[in-house]
Amino acid sequence: MRIAIALEYDGRGFCGWQSQPNGCGIQDAIEAAVAAIAGSRVAVVAAGRTDTGVHAGLQVAHFDAPRARPLTAWVRGVNSHLPPGVSVFWAKEMDGGFHARFSVAERGYRYVLFNHPVRPGLLSGRVGWHHRPLDVDRMRAAAGWLLGRNDFSAFRAAECQARSPIRELRRADVQRCGDYLMFDFHADGFLHHMVRNLVGCLVQVGAGTATPEWLGQVLAARDRTLAAPTFMADGLYLSHIVYPPEFGVPSTGRLGWGFTRA
Repeated sequence: MRIAIALEYDGRGFCGWQSQPNGCGIQDAIEAAVAAIAGSRVAVVAAGRTDTGVHAGLQVAHFDAPRARPLTAWVRGVNSHLPPGVSVFWAKEMDGGFHARFSVAERGYRYVLFNHPVRPGLLSGRVGWHHRPLDVDRMRAAAGWLLGRNDFSAFRAAECQARSPIRELRRADVQRCGDYLMFDFHADGFLHHMVRNLVGCLVQVGAGTATPEWLGQVLAARDRTLAAPTFMADGLYLSHIVYPPEFGVPSTGRLGWGFTRA
């Protein structure tokens, strides 16, 4: 029986999604909790492998359950074995043709940036921070240069293992909500550190140290050394996962301060 689950998590205290020998991955915690309900170890596959310190407002995963359990067991039962900061909020029985990673039609990330002279306290580690005023209109103009199917080599990490740097960026938007800026990116896929590198460049444009057109030049040059440094992971959320409609998978997570509605 293939089961799909939706998760939200605070990425602090974990070394990213992927399982590690020392058990520090979110995948390690999920697999242990699922095993406690299933009665045996099962592999859990996620839609996106988030990095260290990156959060999820919506992460979808699947596993093949060795025996039948009520769907509530895969939610409340699994949650009773998970550490604080990780929660399953729905479970759904799926056809065997569903795959949490390979069936995805579109992924999306939201970066939440606190734009204020004084650093955050209560939300430290859950939002990024920039102390100087940022011009949203300039950042929106710059983001327009990124849309479409492009070579994003200038925005990929050196250790990125993707076979191709070509991605189709379908949405790149910036909105201000008081002292917070919301950066939303939707694409057919993302490269390692791609969103954090894009945010770093957009912040430079918003601060007035680069022009909107500069971002288009960086994209065209395909040279990582020309782009801004990788921005902090704190404010990055996996927030949007879309599957073909025949699977019947919801494409949004639960609202958390409005951060996950992307």
